Amino acid sequence: MNAEDTNDATTAEPTVLAVNEARTKANNISSQILDLIGIKEGKVAGGGAGVSLCDEDPDHLYLMRHPWSIYEVKPDTLEAGFQRLREKLPKNGWKVVAYGRDTSANKNLELTADSEKDPFSVNVSLHVTGPSGTKEPMIQVNVVSGCFRAPEGTDLNKEF
Repeated sequence: MNAEDTNDATTAEPTVLAVNEARTKANNISSQILDLIGIKEGKVAGGGAGVSLCDEDPDHLYLMRHPWSIYEVKPDTLEAGFQRLREKLPKNGWKVVAYGRDTSANKNLELTADSEKDPFSVNVSLHVTGPSGTKEPMIQVNVVSGCFRAPEGTDLNKEF
């Protein structure tokens, strides 16, 4: 499943899951990604996972997004952590579906991987090249779920 895909008539009905449970799953996946990167120094920025509504049924369907980053780390340490993640993801239930340079002026290295057991994807980009990467090197991570169906009676407008 690609993180930007949404459910349609050709896919299975979204899993019914309470928002707090989905938030916990997203936060746990982010922790797993951080562990796989294996960088202990520096700083990690970003709060917990947040709710976004799914366009096809915003009253009942939602997804989780958890963007965060690692910074104040030497570029070579970031590069090693990024490569460690690339190597370890497939051994930990993830399928790397895209890998290469992005289209930005900095030509950042990025990868996208899909979980083989949960409806989650992760996009990770390494910012160590070009003006912005030289100024503030970092690894940016964005964990995104597929759409979940909120349990009956959930007001998704109160779940952000």
